[in-house]
Amino acid sequence: MSVKIVTDSSCDLPQTVIEKYDISVVPLYINFPYQSLLDGVEISRKAFYERLPQTVPPPTTSAPAIGSFAKKYQELIEKGAEAILSIHISSVLSGTVNVASLAAESLQNAVVKTFDAGQLSIGTGLVVEAAAKAAAAGKNLDEIMEEVKNLASRTYTFAAVDTLKYLQRSGRISHLTSSLGSLLQIKPILQMSQGKVKMGISRTINGSVKQLFSILKELGAVEQLNLVHSNAPERAQMLYETAKDFFPKSREPFVVDITPVLGAHVGPGIFGFVAVKQE
Repeated sequence: MSVKIVTDSSCDLPQTVIEKYDISVVPLYINFPYQSLLDGVEISRKAFYERLPQTVPPPTTSAPAIGSFAKKYQELIEKGAEAILSIHISSVLSGTVNVASLAAESLQNAVVKTFDAGQLSIGTGLVVEAAAKAAAAGKNLDEIMEEVKNLASRTYTFAAVDTLKYLQRSGRISHLTSSLGSLLQIKPILQMSQGKVKMGISRTINGSVKQLFSILKELGAVEQLNLVHSNAPERAQMLYETAKDFFPKSREPFVVDITPVLGAHVGPGIFGFVAVKQE
């Protein structure tokens, strides 16, 4: 069975991986005043972070249209795909997987399944990569679904946010919470696994590094460990130096500067880990 994999631009997979496994990526939108841009296509990370502080009102984000997914699915079917698996950012954070599901339902005589990875950034990307590898190995849709469910259940993202300002601007937290957080110099520690979000706090960069390292140690043995940041490579490097003995030797880690559609909600300066626990 020929199974093709579709995802969205929030997955943060390197282009080399996308091309190697012929993964289809449908971009989300970054909405600036009077202008909507395709995430990862019409605006670079560098240009986005230069523009972000001056943008009033702040940029918003939106899921692709149903038609964008339906068109992509139809293209793949016409090229010979017997089934499609569409894997997306957590429904807690975005309506993208719901839009993809509606697009799948609109197609007749096509086998299209959607999957909520319960993750974001490369946390979603790891699930997509696993699906694409399984498809390339000739596994059928049910076998691939079992693999992605297993991997998603063992994937954890935890990162330190530099400021509450962008979470407040994007409507993720209240203005009062943001103001109190700024007054107390709070730096949130966000954790995500299986679509559930937890939040801790730190007050300094060094304190954030220690907390993130502590969370990593509590996970136990990991089979994959990767780094994420938003326009803050030096902080990702600091985290790597702290935890370098925990990185599996069997695989080079992804070091991901998160895509603008995610950066719009957390701002610059975020840094953290994406880990997969050993079974």
